Parts: sequence; structure tokens; C-alpha cells
Amino acid sequence: MEDADFFDDYDYGDYSNNYTEDNNTIRVENSFQHKPLCSEEGMCVSLAVIYMVIFLLGFFGNMLVIWISGFKMRKTVNTTWYLSLAISDFLFCVFLPFNIANLVMKEWVFGLFMCKFTSSALFINMFSSIFLLVVISVDRCVSVMFPVWAQNHRSVQKASAVVVFSWLLAIGFSVPSMIFRDVHVGSDGRHTCRNNYTSKQNHQAVAFTRLIAGFVVPFIIIIICYSIIILKLKNNRMTKSSKPFKVMTMLIAAFFVCWLPYHIFVLLELNPHKHDFYILTSGLQMGSILASANSFLNPLLYVFMGNDFKQKFKSSVLSKMENAMVDEGRTTSRYLSRSSSMDGRASTHI
Repeated sequence: MEDADFFDDYDYGDYSNNYTEDNNTIRVENSFQHKPLCSEEGMCVSLAVIYMVIFLLGFFGNMLVIWISGFKMRKTVNTTWYLSLAISDFLFCVFLPFNIANLVMKEWVFGLFMCKFTSSALFINMFSSIFLLVVISVDRCVSVMFPVWAQNHRSVQKASAVVVFSWLLAIGFSVPSMIFRDVHVGSDGRHTCRNNYTSKQNHQAVAFTRLIAGFVVPFIIIIICYSIIILKLKNNRMTKSSKPFKVMTMLIAAFFVCWLPYHIFVLLELNPHKHDFYILTSGLQMGSILASANSFLNPLLYVFMGNDFKQKFKSSVLSKMENAMVDEGRTTSRYLSRSSSMDGRASTHI
């Protein structure tokens, strides 16, 4: 495995691995004895900027969703879905600065616990978000197919129970991230947070589990649900507008675009020596960016397009801005009127 040393010695970042198989130990070391600073690399700076934008949009966007769906809107089944999805994406964004700092400093300085915890938190977000999107799709499908039954049996309590189950399931699928995540000390003394699989079989099992449970099965369910909804709406002519169909297409496309590249390159990483080094590393970076971008696309696609949310957003945010401007205008007019009366008094005294 001549060329294996170079590839395995490279620091992938969040998705690098090492493992010992049979009696052949593959050691992950840093073959680049001198690593330039992030500011000296255009790609590193670009990635840091992109992740910062994702962090800001996702953090404040999901915080707005949590505020409106959790405190400004009446508690319903739909707001329960939206609130849970926003909390999941918000938690992802909260831990994103750790990875940004790791990217910029080119070293993990937060210790073993945070290495395991942040990685697990990110995968909990991945699974919980996808499971919640599946729940939303199934709920919408049931509401369209069986409207009377849904009206009588859908409740906030049942929705909350489904959310709790989805989160527990997501935590269960994220356990391998905590088990196999480790801090490695390179030959240059730098610490890296990476996967440390004990065998290639473990690596393959984790990768295929994430692909099947975190993409293939959810995507199939979402496709089936929205296909049923579209056929039902067309057959019953429940809507004259094409907007619902466009929104559904965007939802499916966003899910597909954000997660497919990530899973493809994670599978290619199982046999890294059969693929071009720079294509694989670039693909892993782009896949991670797209997967991260899903955290701020969800509020836009699943919530901001909802009429109830938009109305509440306008009434709660825009009205406050308008009231603030009106109050400011009234204060200014009162000030000007007082000033003019005082000027009038002053002129009579003079």
C-alpha cells in the first residue's frame, strides 16, 4: 500500500478515519510537517466564510422560527413539527463554531469530550432533521388522504410523543459517532478530532447505516408521500394554483441536493485509494457544506412558505417595526410642535 500512506496521512477534517485491520496497522499521521495557517490558504478562508454564513443564517433563522412557532403561534400539530425541526437545526448551528474554529486553527483544542460530543450532536441533528421531515411528509399525506380521521385524531400530545420518539431514534443512530470519535496527536504535535474505527468492517457498517437510515429510506418515504398528495390534489382539483406542486418539488429537491453528495463521498471514502485524492477531499468538503446548508434551508422551505407563519411573522415583527417608526414619528412631531411653540414664546419675549 505504497500510496496509502499519503492519503491516510492527510487530515480530512471532520470525516477522516484510521483503523487497524488484521495485523496491518494503518497509522494516521500528518505527513505535512509544516501546515500553513488558514489565512494563507484561499480554500480554507473560503470554507471558513461559507460556514460562518451558514452559521449566521441558520442560527438567527431558526431562532426566529423557534420564537414565532413556540411563543407567538397557537400550539398545534404543525407548529410542533416546525418547532422541533427548528430546534434540531438550531442545535446544529450552535455547535458549528467548534468546527469553524478547528478549520481555522487547523487543530482541535477542545479536548476529547467535546470531540465526541460535538460530532454526536451534529449527527443527532442529521438524523433528527431527516426523521422529522419524514414525519411532516407522512402527516401531510394522512391529512390529505383521510381529512376527517386526521381532524379527529391529530393532537398536540400525540405529535409531541412522535417528536420524542424521533429524537430518541436519532440519538440511537448517533451513538457510533461518540464511540469511534477520538483525538489523535500527529507527528507535528497537533491534535485532530477524527474517526478511529477499529476495523474496516466497523467503518463500512457505520457508513451504510447512515446512508440507508439517514437518506435512502427517508427519501423513498418522502417521495411516496408527496406523490400521493400531488395525485390526490390533482384528482380532486382541490387547488387551482400550481404553487403547492412547486413547493413540494422544492422540498424534495432540497432534501436530495443537500444530502446525496455527502453520502456519495462518504461511501467513496471507504476505498480512498481507488479514487483521486483531490476529487475525494473536495467532494467531502462540498458534501459537508451542502449538508450544513440544510440547517438554514429548512426554515425557508418548511416554515416561511406557510401562510400562517408568514401572517404571524408580519403581524409580530413588521408591526412592531411599524409601531416603533410610528411612535418615533409621533415623538418627533411632538418635539417639533413643542420646539415651535417655545420658539414662538421666545420670539415674543425678544
